[in-house]
Amino acid sequence: MRADIMEKIVSLSDGERIPELQQYLSSLTDDQLTTVVTNSALKGKSIGAMVKSIFKGSLPSAPEGASRRLLLYQHCIPLCESGDLQTEVASDIIGLLMLETHNLPGPSLAQLASLFVDAIKLGKMGSGKSLELFPTVLTALAATEALSYGKGELSGEEYKKQLINSLCSSRWDPQCVIHLTTMFRDVPLAPEELQFLVEKVLRMFFKLDLQEIPPLVYQLLLLAAKGCKKQVLEGIISYFKEQDLRQKEEQKDGESMDVEVQSIPQDQLRHVEGTAILHIVFAVRLDQELGREFLKSVKGSQGELCPFSIALLLSVARIQRYEEQLFDFLKGAITKGFKDEQLQQGSKFLQDLLPQRCSFAQMILDTVKNSVFGWDHVTQGLVQLGFILMDAFGPKAGPFGKTATEGANATAKTPTQQACRLGGQVLLEGFKMHEPIRGEILEQVLNRLVTKTASPVTHYIDLLSDIVVSAPMILLESSSKVTETFDHLSYLPLATVQGLLKAVQPLLKVSMSMKDALILVLRKAMFSSQLDGRKSAVTGFLLLLKNFRVLGSMASSQASQAISSSQVQVDVHSRYNSAANEAFCLEILSSLRRCLGQQADVRLMLYEGFHDVLRRNSQLASSIMQTLLSQVRRYYEPEQDLLPPVKLELCIGAQGDQVFLQEPLAHLLSCTVHCLLWYQGMRRSARPNAGGSDDDDDDEEGGFQNELQSILESIMRRMIKCELEDFELDKSAEFSLSSVGVKNSIYAMLVMGVYEVLIEYNFTKANYSKSLFEELLELFSRYNKLSEILKEKSGKGKNSKSPRSLLSMGFVSTLLTALFRDSAQSREEALLVLRSSGDFLRYAVSVALQKITQLEETGHTDGPDGQNTDKTFHHLCDITSVLMWRYTNIPCAVEDAGKKEKRCSVSLLCLEGLLRIFSTGQQRYPARVAQLLSAIDVSVEEGSDHGPGNASVTEKTAFYIRQFQRALFTQLSGGEEDFNSKEAQLLVNILSVLSRQLEPSSQQFVQMITWTVKICKETSFEDVAFSKGLLSLLFSVHVLYKSPVSLLWELCQDIHSQLGDIDQDLEVEKQSHFAIVNMKTAAPTTLLVLSQVGKVLDEVDWLITKKKGQLVPDRLSSDDTTQAVGQQDPVEKALTLQLGTLLTALNELVQTALPSGVCTNTLLGELSRTYTILTTLVKYYIQLCSGQQGLLPARVEKLVKLSGSHLTPQCYSFITYVQSGELAGGGADDKKKKKKEGEATATASAKLLRETKAIPNLIYSIEQYEKYLITLSKKSKVNLMQYMKLSTSRDFRINAATLEAVLQEHDNSQQTIASQEPEQSQEPKKKRKKQ
Repeated sequence: MRADIMEKIVSLSDGERIPELQQYLSSLTDDQLTTVVTNSALKGKSIGAMVKSIFKGSLPSAPEGASRRLLLYQHCIPLCESGDLQTEVASDIIGLLMLETHNLPGPSLAQLASLFVDAIKLGKMGSGKSLELFPTVLTALAATEALSYGKGELSGEEYKKQLINSLCSSRWDPQCVIHLTTMFRDVPLAPEELQFLVEKVLRMFFKLDLQEIPPLVYQLLLLAAKGCKKQVLEGIISYFKEQDLRQKEEQKDGESMDVEVQSIPQDQLRHVEGTAILHIVFAVRLDQELGREFLKSVKGSQGELCPFSIALLLSVARIQRYEEQLFDFLKGAITKGFKDEQLQQGSKFLQDLLPQRCSFAQMILDTVKNSVFGWDHVTQGLVQLGFILMDAFGPKAGPFGKTATEGANATAKTPTQQACRLGGQVLLEGFKMHEPIRGEILEQVLNRLVTKTASPVTHYIDLLSDIVVSAPMILLESSSKVTETFDHLSYLPLATVQGLLKAVQPLLKVSMSMKDALILVLRKAMFSSQLDGRKSAVTGFLLLLKNFRVLGSMASSQASQAISSSQVQVDVHSRYNSAANEAFCLEILSSLRRCLGQQADVRLMLYEGFHDVLRRNSQLASSIMQTLLSQVRRYYEPEQDLLPPVKLELCIGAQGDQVFLQEPLAHLLSCTVHCLLWYQGMRRSARPNAGGSDDDDDDEEGGFQNELQSILESIMRRMIKCELEDFELDKSAEFSLSSVGVKNSIYAMLVMGVYEVLIEYNFTKANYSKSLFEELLELFSRYNKLSEILKEKSGKGKNSKSPRSLLSMGFVSTLLTALFRDSAQSREEALLVLRSSGDFLRYAVSVALQKITQLEETGHTDGPDGQNTDKTFHHLCDITSVLMWRYTNIPCAVEDAGKKEKRCSVSLLCLEGLLRIFSTGQQRYPARVAQLLSAIDVSVEEGSDHGPGNASVTEKTAFYIRQFQRALFTQLSGGEEDFNSKEAQLLVNILSVLSRQLEPSSQQFVQMITWTVKICKETSFEDVAFSKGLLSLLFSVHVLYKSPVSLLWELCQDIHSQLGDIDQDLEVEKQSHFAIVNMKTAAPTTLLVLSQVGKVLDEVDWLITKKKGQLVPDRLSSDDTTQAVGQQDPVEKALTLQLGTLLTALNELVQTALPSGVCTNTLLGELSRTYTILTTLVKYYIQLCSGQQGLLPARVEKLVKLSGSHLTPQCYSFITYVQSGELAGGGADDKKKKKKEGEATATASAKLLRETKAIPNLIYSIEQYEKYLITLSKKSKVNLMQYMKLSTSRDFRINAATLEAVLQEHDNSQQTIASQEPEQSQEPKKKRKKQ
């Protein structure tokens, strides 16, 4: 029956019998027709023909036809959505319906549209197939002229708007979000409709499953072609940012509760993010406008970046046209992040105001971690970013190429150092995680080591070293790249070669080919024409000798450490290896012997390296000792009666009229002594276990041992007998720059070095024998005599710095302990010999000071074990303990009593040593400061209950701070004549170094502040250096406790009352908050106060910039802004109060009769800066008030009043005072200047130029401030200009009092005026000359 109906309809249509068709269709009921359509659609047979036929037979102009058409639409749409039809069938039906949509009358279209909206609201649009029809319906609807709506009429366009509005306001079924987004691409939308729609879709993100996000992102980006690009991008980024945060929180909760709470699986989220990034990058590639919006959005959201947006940035940066801009932005954002962090950490005021945010560096490292989940498109950008940071912010070459200050174990402090370290971390993590980029990273690092010869490459060496340790086996795959780099060794700077070889050393143990390649290169380098090339060869060979241990070598604590990394397990001690190693090492030694005929520098490296080789490779002892013995013999005078015992003339070479050192004899002896002592110690410890089997060995080895010993004994005996004349170095010897003077200087240096080596040898061998210690003092007295002559001759010259001592750090620590702490009865008599010599004690402590300074500057010391961080630290702890004990038990006052020599006392040297040690500890061993402090713990007998071994760093530090505070208090409680300024300054410096270790939130820190404030208030010594140190300490601790503005205000009042007012007739009220401010110290204090004012201004400026940055997003919702203006924001309130107190403080200073010069100039500079920042604040409020009627906070009005009625008039008076001071001083200065040379005149005129600039700058700042105040007055409807006085300091100035006097005289007589005219015309002339 139904089939008949269908066939009949189709046949009538095919036969073009339209009237019959119409008649037949009219005869069918609605149910019959819909049933036929449904059946036909389900079978999929000729449904297209059926629908076409119904359209043919239903004329749109006839009411019946129109309603039948509508019925067809109403029936087919749900049918297609039901999912019962085949996809092709549904597509055919929708396609046919689309073609006829424009023929539907307005009311039918409206009904159809409502049908769609209702279906969407009820969630019946599951497959979204029929949604393709909706845009056509809406387009046709928009074209209709009028539709009845409610009781009235609406145009089609308006009706469409209402529909879209109702649709976007209703609830969407998550299933159809993607279909709807796709559908809206084809709907013509007005900008506000599009915005409404985008907001709706972005809200729906949170209701969808993660898998559905990428296709929705794709559709949204296509939709963004119509507009709202920025909104779309920001919405997508903020969605992922929130998901990341949730995932992190869940991970944290999971870890703390030991439960897996994962609503968002991490790997799934990362894969979805990766796909979304790909979609966005693809869209940006195709749509330049989208790219521009992305750049704008990124630059606008300075602080709002997150790991996802950073990954997106790095991916977009692969598109060439955005590359430079995006990397520049990232570079800037990273340094800005570090600078902000530094500023916030240094100020309690800022910490309290703003919460600590997640650091930018951490986000970048998170991005690296996330990139493991198949983000190949991000890794390339990460590599680029890593190298950009390391190139831009790595260490720079200093003057004369000096860059050694940054040792490997120095911590990154400045923002640039931190950025460079971040670059290294990014590359290292990237290398570990991603195989494809390993080759590139390694190649780029090695390329930079080879090409960057002018600038230091320590940061690249550190990175290479980390890479080798983290993945040595992976590196072996790229061993060819490393061996290529070896070819350049002889052309590279020595520091680079040392670093490079140390870094790749673990690989040499596993790769024979790499080791062979290196040896070949080193052999060539040995004959290089460049001195540096030969030094590199020695470095390389020594490193190989240290690390290829021969079987049977004593294992030393260090030998096993740092050679093989955890992942390289190689049996270096197997039969084959040990034999091969021995032959290999002896071969290297023979190569090194050649160096003993080369320049002094090359020999020096050899002597400094032999001891370490011996300690790590004891089987080479006999070869090394024989080598040293034969070298010593060359310079030893065997004839026992002859003096001196060494042939100094052989140690010197000459070329033309140039004299130079050929053999560093003292270093040779030092190396021999250390090797011999170590060897004897090793034999002693090995002896108990050894049987009688190796007697032959003993004879052979005992030979060189005995000979060396007798040579050293002989040298020592004869050196004691030597007078300076024997070396041609008596008091009449010249030490000028002539060839004779240079020769004498070299002789003196060698002789002093030999004496030092013998002192160390004697002490070690003496075993606390009194007679030997007397000999030691004899040696020292000779050394000291020569040292005094050298000091006297070089006198006040530039190179009066004492030469580096040859005593080893270990010996210095042993010597000091013996001299100051050894209380054993049996040794007392012998040690008394040494203790009785004040010069020797002073010498021992000053050498320790020299070693500590070297450690602080370079991270290592000269001599054996100088490169071994652990041993050096151990010695440092021992030295600290001794110095602390010596200082606390024998104060300077006791020591100085009775001997009024000008020299530095031992206690003072100890104190200086402690200062250096504490700062070295913080710089070089930040993680081991507690250990360093514990080492002293033992030494302090008194109150040892305060310094328990398990106390925190803050408690330990506080304990020592109390010790030094007590010492300083003792200094201050005496009279001013007993006051030792040097000691007090050192104590203050130690306190400021130690205070950095205190936790700012701790009780101890508050006690420290209270104590410092108390001392500043009660001490009235007129010692400028001490008062500066004490106030600097006060400021450095106070700023971590609270804002220093009130402190500055009190200090300004004190300075004002001490120096008096610029108006001499005015009596200043005597105020003294801080006794440390007196007539003598007031001017230097002013400079300190002004530098603090500068820091406070920096903070205020930073806060205003932060607030300005937040203004832009806030402008979107006007409610927020109105409220922000109505009730003042806490940050605004705080910065207004800061500025208010600062203005009051400056108001005091501006009225002070400051000495002309630096003080006045600095004050003028800070004043103009204050006005600039006030202007910035005013501009911020202009921005805030524009657009809506906002109230200006009362505090801001008060601030303006304070600046206008108090500060500005005083500024003008101060300018007058400064200028009159300049004029008054001018005449006298001119006479002096004429006597001076031209250079002095140039300096004076430059200074004058600076001073003349400061005044116009200040006036300009004030006037700019007033200009913007006028604008703010108009915007806020508050008359702020009522507080401003008219400026009187412009191009000319009228002094009212002078004018009155002149006018009075004018009335009295005409002659008076005539006589006064020349005077008046002279003054401006003088002024012009100055300017």
